[in-house]
Amino acid sequence: MRLTNVARMDTRPGRLSSYSVAVPAAEGAPLPVSFDQNRHVSFGSRPGSWMAAAFSLERPASRDEVAAAWHAVIERHGTLRTTFSWADAELRLDPVRIGPGGWEQLAPAHARPVAEISLRAGSADVAPAGPTAPDDGVLSAEEVRQALRAHFDAVCDPFAAPSHRLCLVEPTDGSAPQVIIGADHSHVDAWSLLVIIRDVTACLADLQAGRPPGETLPTAEPFAAHTAALEARPAPPEPLVERWREILDAGGGVMPRFPLPLGDLSLPQPEVVEVRDVLDPDQLARLEAHAVTHGVRLISVAVSVMTALFAELGDQPLRTVFPVHSRDQRRWFDSVGWFITNAVLENDDPSLEASHRAVKEAIRLGSQPLAPIMRPYGGMPAEPGMFAMSWLDHRRLPIAVDEALRPQHVSAVISTDGVMIWFVINETGLHLRCRYPDTPQAQASMPAWLDALETRLREAA
Repeated sequence: MRLTNVARMDTRPGRLSSYSVAVPAAEGAPLPVSFDQNRHVSFGSRPGSWMAAAFSLERPASRDEVAAAWHAVIERHGTLRTTFSWADAELRLDPVRIGPGGWEQLAPAHARPVAEISLRAGSADVAPAGPTAPDDGVLSAEEVRQALRAHFDAVCDPFAAPSHRLCLVEPTDGSAPQVIIGADHSHVDAWSLLVIIRDVTACLADLQAGRPPGETLPTAEPFAAHTAALEARPAPPEPLVERWREILDAGGGVMPRFPLPLGDLSLPQPEVVEVRDVLDPDQLARLEAHAVTHGVRLISVAVSVMTALFAELGDQPLRTVFPVHSRDQRRWFDSVGWFITNAVLENDDPSLEASHRAVKEAIRLGSQPLAPIMRPYGGMPAEPGMFAMSWLDHRRLPIAVDEALRPQHVSAVISTDGVMIWFVINETGLHLRCRYPDTPQAQASMPAWLDALETRLREAA
């Protein structure tokens, strides 16, 4: 699965349409809000709070067939049938009924200024998806990307009802369409995007074969049940809480920050995104063999390289926010939701053995609910310059998506005041994506740091 963003995603010229479901009413009692959901949604309505899955179908399908498959997926996953709102200064998550919707064709984003698109989401005032398409309705690939960005920025808002949307690109050559499903991050993570692709394609295949959609798929537990299970856990053990205190104290009371110059971050800056193909399959196999001979996993090699670079270029230990998935039981593997908690990975010894221990400790730090740990800090204490590292090895996940579908994990284009690096491993090798602020200082320091990281990983292979 390719990790990209909406400005770089792979698409084709064609007619772009959007399917919006109806949300007639809330039903049932409010659901628990997770720590990360609360943090994300509390930042309010803003462009770029979403992520999307894009994939091409293997055979032609009508719009009605794709919409029916999407409705079946929505019924499978509880978080896709919830909406956020404020009630007495408290964030509220309500289950809702989802009704049949309708398709509309999208025009190029430049046909109407994006600033005119209403963001009053969660009410009847949500703006239409976009202006009327040109007569032939055909957009260039670049126009598709621009229109998707403007559209998802408007309709995948945290308070939209619902905050997800199905889009379809129907190529002019008559080939099978491309499906793009965007959702506010409060309801999905990277693993969830794989689940959505698998479920949509399975439900569509069932419909086209005359079977009930999703009859062969495993049961999907609702994300709210996971949130409730975390809330029901006993208080975290005191030694772990104390270790968190030590880590935050070492960072001046905040989460880790990138040690190289990033410039003035008093306001978020437009992002720079670099995507690099670091190792091909043969190089990746050699690097994994190198790790195995030392009794560690591949991630330990990357941590070792980064630790050495931080010492050489910044004269500091490696300290990074480290997202850890919280799908700690098999029952959550087939669910859609934000099953992520944050840990801190800290290491000052570039040996593979020490790097391995640092990874294990970070996973341990992320094994407990963060809400009670972060409560004394008023939530996760982050400041401009925060540094985060994500590691995702698709080969180890229990959800498989056929590469023939050309699957893509599509991020939004945003402004940022920190550095985020993603290591993504799949059958095509090891890939690196980095997002950093577009300032003169970051433009001077970040490419050199990424060059060095890429070179060291290749040397290790």
